[in-house]
Amino acid sequence: MYSFLLSVLALIAGYVFYGAFVEKVFRPDSNRPTPAIEKADGVDYIAMPTWKVFMIQLLNIAGTGPIFGAIMGAKFGPAAYLWIVFGCIFAGAVHDYLSGMLSVRHGGAGLPELIGTYLGTGTKRVMLVFTILLLLLVGAVFVYSPAIILGDIAGDGGKQSMMIWVAVIFLYYLLATLLPIDKIIGKIYPVFAFSLLFMVLSLMIALLAKWPSIPELWDGLANRGPSVGVAEQPIFPCLFITIACGAISGFHATQSPLMARCIRNERLGRPVFYGSMITEGLIALVWAAVSAWFFFDGGAAEVGSDLTAAAPTVVTKVSEGWLGLFGGILALLGVVAAPITSGDTALRSARLIIADALKFNQKPVKNRLMISLPIFLCAALLLWFNIADQNGFNTVWRYFGWANQALSVFTLWAVTVYLTRARKGSWYLITLIPAAFMTAVCLTFILVDKVGLGLSARLAPWIGLAAFSGSIALYYLLKNHKNQ
Repeated sequence: MYSFLLSVLALIAGYVFYGAFVEKVFRPDSNRPTPAIEKADGVDYIAMPTWKVFMIQLLNIAGTGPIFGAIMGAKFGPAAYLWIVFGCIFAGAVHDYLSGMLSVRHGGAGLPELIGTYLGTGTKRVMLVFTILLLLLVGAVFVYSPAIILGDIAGDGGKQSMMIWVAVIFLYYLLATLLPIDKIIGKIYPVFAFSLLFMVLSLMIALLAKWPSIPELWDGLANRGPSVGVAEQPIFPCLFITIACGAISGFHATQSPLMARCIRNERLGRPVFYGSMITEGLIALVWAAVSAWFFFDGGAAEVGSDLTAAAPTVVTKVSEGWLGLFGGILALLGVVAAPITSGDTALRSARLIIADALKFNQKPVKNRLMISLPIFLCAALLLWFNIADQNGFNTVWRYFGWANQALSVFTLWAVTVYLTRARKGSWYLITLIPAAFMTAVCLTFILVDKVGLGLSARLAPWIGLAAFSGSIALYYLLKNHKNQ
């Protein structure tokens, strides 16, 4: 528990000090009009109160990732704490803040447009397809898990009940994608946010009251997975893919442009973009600690489960066991709200990215509908694979995890190029190092994991070291060539 508390304090300190440093590097200008003011259209460009923008951004990015990812990542032991803290402060929050502020500076541009501006037209085309596929995966994954949990809450966890909830969530997604952002998203997100924050606060209080005997950082950082099913997965790179949204996630950069079109002042970027990522890190820390109790301190048996339980089952059992029936339902609703409020904005982002690429005006409803219907059809096909294949969810999740982190690689390199051009000195190091590290993680994972080439895990450290040093060397080679 001491490691958990130290990690919480470290995240807060990271926002106060490193967040201020990153803001100083970017140099926000409070006198520069934001896209919400310059391009107001009553649909996607709408200036909203800062607290609402923060709540929407938090719920946009806090899908099942910081919860399910932290539960699965906790199996690796206390190393999960370090990745959440350092990943969040020095990579994830920097990634979210700078990608969000770049979108503000570029008129609310979507991620493929930003990447094309700094990494070239060819990369833009690749990222356009890659980003749309990732957003469709998000839409499919983030329907499946809340439908299961809602079925359990309703008292019928069968397939028929799940399909009913799938249909309800999809209908909501369609409305949220089509209607102006302040009509549904701007109104119900504060309610969803209450459920999510209630869940986190309640579990944190329960943790402090229970004070479980869970592994500490000084007990060692070795993989603790043999008893809980991750013995074959090396901490590097698997931990860094498993815990994505709680540390760094490329998906976030697809969501930041939504709020870049609603923010009133550039000075508000730090609490909205950097602050929401730190808050998501806190959510991940709480679930990592709870899961450590579940897997390593007899928690599974205490709540009537076992060590092989899937993440949704862990959420259900712990919430009901710790918080009682009413508290458990509210906590579960918080877990349901997180993926639903990421799934709807994922598909909304897909609509906007396609519309920007086609130069297709989105003010008329029929134009929004023309783009949205094919998007929903593709998401439904992916969802059907999820349901039809017994192992479909796990398969889609693993590919989603890798694609998610791969997207963060391109975003970090684009921001690094921006800082290299816009700032004198070595300020670009704040994104160069995370960019090289995530390049190493993604390349190593796809080479050694069974969803990739399946090379020997013993090669992972050497592949990672070569990818890290090679990407930095290539960056300086291209930088020096550009300056000649």
